[in-house]
Parts: sequence; structure tokens; C-alpha cells
Amino acid sequence: MSASLLRRGLELLEAPGEVRAGLQRGRDGPGAAGAARRRKRAAGPGGNKATVKGRVVKSAIEEYHKKKAVNHLRANLQYMLKGRLVANKAVTEQVLAQNRGRKSKDQPPKKVAKKKPEGTVFTEEDFRKFEREYFGRP
Repeated sequence: MSASLLRRGLELLEAPGEVRAGLQRGRDGPGAAGAARRRKRAAGPGGNKATVKGRVVKSAIEEYHKKKAVNHLRANLQYMLKGRLVANKAVTEQVLAQNRGRKSKDQPPKKVAKKKPEGTVFTEEDFRKFEREYFGRP
């Protein structure tokens, strides 16, 4: 690792108010003392004077609450349940049929008609009457 990369890494890791005299480059000129004074003064309790007048410092917690995801489920359910308009069954079937694919896997299962138990139309009395008339038995 080169010395310049090491210096840059240490500059990034140093605390904002901390001054490392041994690692500073190009500060030995005539304005070095003035620059050090300016850095020291900016870090003091006076704060930075070059700010917008009337600016309010935002709280990180308030910003988090502003940008937090909001759950709209309750409002959406109330909106959906408010209008109880039920569509005509024929219309809904037509819309569903138009949106359905043409492949057999997309088709709904065929409705099988339930077989009614086969019963007779005639009663037992009718059979006895027919038997008497046709066979001549009492």
C-alpha cells in the first residue's frame, strides 16, 4: 500500500476537530497558522455563520416518521365497502370469459349436471289399475 493511500485513509478516519500535524501536506507555508485558527474557530460553539437565516434544524426522528411507510389498508377497505354496487352476474361472466386464455389449462372445469335419481311418473296405484285393465286380473 502506498504512503499516499495510507495518508488519505487516515484523513478520512480522523475526527473532524482533531488535527494531525505530522500527516498534513502543504501546510508549512505562511498561511498555515491562519488556516489552523480558522479550523479551530469553526469547530467552536459559535457554529457555522454561513447558513440560511431562519433555518430550522430538522430532527432525524421527525424525518424518519415523515418518510415511514404508511399503511392505507383501513382507509382502502372503508372506501371499497362504502359502495355496495354489485355487478350483474352475466356481465361479470362475460368479462371473465374475455380475460381467460384459450388454452385448455385456462378454461374452468365443465360443470357436470347432477343426475337425478330415476323415478317413475306412475304411482303404485296406477300400476295396479293398468294390470287390471291390460291383463284382466282383479
